Amino acid sequence: MTNAYGEEIPAPGEGRLHLLRAGTGSPVVLLHGAGMDARLWDAVAPELARHHHVIRYDARGLGRSTPPTTWFSDVTDLRAVLDHCGVERAALVGLSMGGETVLDFTLAHPDRVTSLALVASSLGGHIWPDTPDTAAYGAARRSGDAAELAALELSVWAALGREAPGGALIERMVTENAERRLVSEAWLTGTPGHDAASRLAEIDAPALVLHGTHDHPEIAVIADRLTKGIRDAHGETLPAADHYLPLRVPARLAALLLAHLAGPPEGQPGRRR
Repeated sequence: MTNAYGEEIPAPGEGRLHLLRAGTGSPVVLLHGAGMDARLWDAVAPELARHHHVIRYDARGLGRSTPPTTWFSDVTDLRAVLDHCGVERAALVGLSMGGETVLDFTLAHPDRVTSLALVASSLGGHIWPDTPDTAAYGAARRSGDAAELAALELSVWAALGREAPGGALIERMVTENAERRLVSEAWLTGTPGHDAASRLAEIDAPALVLHGTHDHPEIAVIADRLTKGIRDAHGETLPAADHYLPLRVPARLAALLLAHLAGPPEGQPGRRR
């Protein structure tokens, strides 16, 4: 089966998470970034579902998931998704904040993760430099200006613009989620005591680290930190891509993910730097 079907599942504590599943085989969970939703993976999920059981969902308050009215954790939500789907162990693929959730979840529940793919990932504990961009984001969040937040997202993170592949969907997704993002982030709580940046050496699962040539420069800094810090990590830079790799270069990304999910050829050891 490769056709995706949607369902609403209970979110921990309250509300509902909108979930999509497709395919059969070893499970793979796709996590989107802040201000996005599961449509981020529309051009990649069908190819992955030819070989795997692919699970993707709208994070709390985004897309078709219900908005929070109390504190919640993305790590706890991911665990609830796995439990609902009857998945004991899965490969996790996360973009941006989704990548940060993947890292936090792996550190909290290492026995439930077979591999990681960190796509244009952020990193808990990484200190971002003070720049006009970060200042503008902070101001938009403090003032609750959803329109300004969406405009910043498109100008800073979707640098290739509307005419590049996936541009129309990126613009629609970001605009529709801007107000929801402000509400959701107001109730988001981190994993207590976590600092993934200082704990990367604890991760044993094989990791693929990817970023685009046109992404924010700090994403390349984080990618280098992840590749060097995780014991079994392999990094690649994808041309013609900004932060939205799954919509900008879906065929190339799908090919890299499938190769990573397949693991090393039989008889060969896992990848090492």
